[in-house]
Amino acid sequence: MQRKAMNDLIAWKNKKNRKPLLLYGARQVGKTYLIKEFAKENFKDLIYVNFETNDIVGKLINDNISPEYIIKNLEIAFNKKIDKDTTLIFFDEIQKNTRALTSLKYFCEEAPEYYVIGAGSLLGVQISQKDYSFPVGKVEFLTIYPLSFEEFLINTGNNLLLEKIKTCFQNNEQMPDTLHKQALEIYYDYLTIGGMPEVVQEFINSNSTVNAIDYQNAIIESYKSDITKYSETTDSPKIIATFASIPIQLAKENKKFQYKFIQKGGTSSIFGNSINWLVNAGIVNKCVKTKIGVPLKMYEELDSFKLYMNDVGLLTNLSEFPIYLIKNRNAVNELMMGMLTENYVASAFRFNELNLNYWRNEYDSELDFILQSEKGLIIPVEVKTSIHTKSRSLNNYMKEYNPKYGIRISSKNFGFKNNIKSVPLYAVFCINAESLDNQ
Repeated sequence: MQRKAMNDLIAWKNKKNRKPLLLYGARQVGKTYLIKEFAKENFKDLIYVNFETNDIVGKLINDNISPEYIIKNLEIAFNKKIDKDTTLIFFDEIQKNTRALTSLKYFCEEAPEYYVIGAGSLLGVQISQKDYSFPVGKVEFLTIYPLSFEEFLINTGNNLLLEKIKTCFQNNEQMPDTLHKQALEIYYDYLTIGGMPEVVQEFINSNSTVNAIDYQNAIIESYKSDITKYSETTDSPKIIATFASIPIQLAKENKKFQYKFIQKGGTSSIFGNSINWLVNAGIVNKCVKTKIGVPLKMYEELDSFKLYMNDVGLLTNLSEFPIYLIKNRNAVNELMMGMLTENYVASAFRFNELNLNYWRNEYDSELDFILQSEKGLIIPVEVKTSIHTKSRSLNNYMKEYNPKYGIRISSKNFGFKNNIKSVPLYAVFCINAESLDNQ
């Protein structure tokens, strides 16, 4: 499974002033597999410690967290010499051992020559707790997401199509009609399969969406299991109820998150912590309403937001969306399809480290996303599920704020007309902070 994050790991390895690395990411996004492949290709030896299963090393580290002590005892435990130049030390599920996480500070200060990586499926949840010791300023971070559509194309053998999409995006050049239709068909597969590595691998191996869906079911159940296992007993039912409500929230015409759809009489005081838990676990992405100004972060209205699943395939599964409807453009309910499409775009933006914001004015004009470029340009983005692209909201925004240009994402081909850049659904991965400045 080829992952773009491999390039980030190699860049970290080659840095002169390298700090220990912490990997964020939800369960099943491929963190452990990625690091083991990274070690196989770039190191002679790997010392792999999983703190969920290795109590012996966990107890050793609880006794003493100096790098000298840890390295000496790891060598004994694994019967293997640790070489600072050729060995990678990998602490998996590091959130299970507070002392191991704290030890990264001392590796940074006292033994920076060693290669040390920590990862954990619920790392974001654990470090948000008040009693958790965190090595502030002593570690570097890398977030691992499900496979993007770009990675989906690579791993399904569509590299040449991928390069053509990139070229057309950069040059506002029309895709040949045959390739355009081919790319859309693969995109519809992605709406069903999503980007969870095991699911994608099963789809590649069996060429069966049905088999892949079984893997999605297992991932959703693992999320529920984590909620029960790693949250307070009184909180877990509320977190699970919040998680289960996401398809209902997104199926509404107004997708703003409403607590009453979790439970009658629901409020932020009851379910606010549940949302934070899901966000910190990497299971959902939060898209916050904003007014228009630079930087957007300063104009956010934090009480108005939408929640999207971290993976569109899991949303398709969780919502029990009939698979055959995704490709049946005549039978599909556009509102339901819009739920999947928006979630797909939100995930694509997060893959590219773009903040998620949306805009709505007092006259009920609403744009799905508002993006900020590296140079501070504010770019409105409208998402459509089909080739029908007329929109009062984008026109109103363009008249009111006069942006340099706007983006319309739909199933139409590439183009640029009336100051609107047309981006096909399969090319959303091309939109990043740098590209926003280059139109």
